[in-house]
Amino acid sequence: MIKRTRRLPAANAYQPPASRRAVDVIIVGAGPAGLSAALVLGRCGRSTLIFDRGTPRSWASRHMHGFLTRDGLAPTEFFKAARKDLTQYRDVGIIDAQVEHVGKSDDGGFVISSKGHQPRRCRKLLIATGLFDDLPKVEGMAELFGNGVFQCPYCDGWELRGQRLVAYGSKQRGYEMAKALTAWSSNVALCSDGPSGLNALQRAALDRHHIPVIEAPLARLITVNGKLGGVAFKVGAHLDCDALFFDTSSRQQCNIAQLAGCEFTERGGIRCNRLRESSVPGVFVAGNITRDVQLSIVAAAEGAKAAFAINRALTREDFGPP
Repeated sequence: MIKRTRRLPAANAYQPPASRRAVDVIIVGAGPAGLSAALVLGRCGRSTLIFDRGTPRSWASRHMHGFLTRDGLAPTEFFKAARKDLTQYRDVGIIDAQVEHVGKSDDGGFVISSKGHQPRRCRKLLIATGLFDDLPKVEGMAELFGNGVFQCPYCDGWELRGQRLVAYGSKQRGYEMAKALTAWSSNVALCSDGPSGLNALQRAALDRHHIPVIEAPLARLITVNGKLGGVAFKVGAHLDCDALFFDTSSRQQCNIAQLAGCEFTERGGIRCNRLRESSVPGVFVAGNITRDVQLSIVAAAEGAKAAFAINRALTREDFGPP
């Protein structure tokens, strides 16, 4: 019988303190993308450290939708269950801290600095920090966000099907939101909060679908029994509605990608290849920061795909040339 042999480290081999040892992967961000990647990497036996500052994009959401087997689950419960899944993998750890700087290490990896913690080194870096939505500056918008005011009709449109919906936005973004909402309701109005910026063809298309364009500036949102009841205009009129969907700008939660030297696309997403590696070798990206389809289940899939690519890269490095 042929015996297999393994090379084991000497019992008295020096091991540097944990704060100075390099882990295989550091993940910045613990949303669906980062947690999904950590799960796959944990199952590959890769030492993985997640940094999370606790500011999910879904902070106002009461339910998550469109995620198979998790439809209707509160985001807080999803994150709690996801973190529990990771506890069975001893090589995966989480540090609840904000990453403040990333730089290259002498061995070709990366050094991550975070508030209140020792710098940590890693061989590969995954950025999964997600986005923040810039809420329209209208009175009542922040208070009703997640409860009558929404950003994504794919996430919340089904619960409001057939109801009175308002699309908030101007120019192409406002037009696209109004058009999208017709999948859920035939009672849609577009409020541009000032000049709409629509061209004649867009106005004609909206008119054919009986979507009025209201350019009067908004004064505030009307609350009825704790829920959205309508929008009030500065001219004194108001429009009854059951929900408002906005499409305004969003921004990255931190500047880690810039500090790492990543390139960006024209849409503001971090440029990456099909296996989620950025323009900086060894830096991978996943989730909403790529500015692709912005659904939780897609972010989770991107995280798993990035983890696959990271593990393959590490294996190739460790195995060496043929």
